[in-house]
Amino acid sequence: MTYQAASDTWRVGERSFSSRLLIGTGKYASMEETRLAVQASGAEIVTVAIRRTNIGQHPNEPSLLDALPPSEFTYLPNSAGCYTAEDAIRTLKLARELLDGHNLVKLEVLGDPNNLYPDMAETLIAADVLVKDGFDVMVYCSDDPIAAKRLEDLGCAAIMPLASLIGSGMGILNPWNIQLILEKATVPVIVDAGVGTASDAAIAMELGCAGVLMNTAVAKAQNPVLMGEAMKLGVAAGRMAFLAGRMPKKLYSASPSSPTTGVISSAK
Repeated sequence: MTYQAASDTWRVGERSFSSRLLIGTGKYASMEETRLAVQASGAEIVTVAIRRTNIGQHPNEPSLLDALPPSEFTYLPNSAGCYTAEDAIRTLKLARELLDGHNLVKLEVLGDPNNLYPDMAETLIAADVLVKDGFDVMVYCSDDPIAAKRLEDLGCAAIMPLASLIGSGMGILNPWNIQLILEKATVPVIVDAGVGTASDAAIAMELGCAGVLMNTAVAKAQNPVLMGEAMKLGVAAGRMAFLAGRMPKKLYSASPSSPTTGVISSAK
């Protein structure tokens, strides 16, 4: 059996995707580098910080829409930089207007400007309002399984727990909490924030996540385009390993790889 990523699709809201890598568009050296890295990653969904990226709100400035046409990529506008539910709601409503009624968004309400950890109380408030207003909400959150379940119960389309702090590159620090979230979730769970390299992405996928979202790990690599391709392969390898089913872990129970019967004896 050969793995075919194109047929291994996943859904968020009413949309279906084959790539399980979601990629950010900030922090690159240029629009051209952004375009090349995103293309190398194979990502179909690109995240856009509405407060920092021009997607038409500044007509006389270079627009991301030219580098990554919406006809080729699904935009996921996010509320990065918002610290209250009110600001996040306003920002994502602006995104819907700029993108002609596009309702798929990433909700992000931060609690601390130094570590960018999410404010879960404000996140829950904003999620409730946005879902009721017809948005398909993919929500950045802590790796708290109780909070994650509450967000799903509010109607969020995807749960996006952090692996570690945004931009830290520390990888998945608490895989057990991610596993707890996965056990209860009936919507896609996507690891968001903290991925540093391809092995981190593979681990997230091996846990059973629907996908991985990253930005800094690619944008701030020494070669962003090559790292974009590496992340594509890491996500694919992790997904394949999850589908294949790993062998059980055994403590002090060695099992030789070769047969132990019919061996040639060295005795004379």
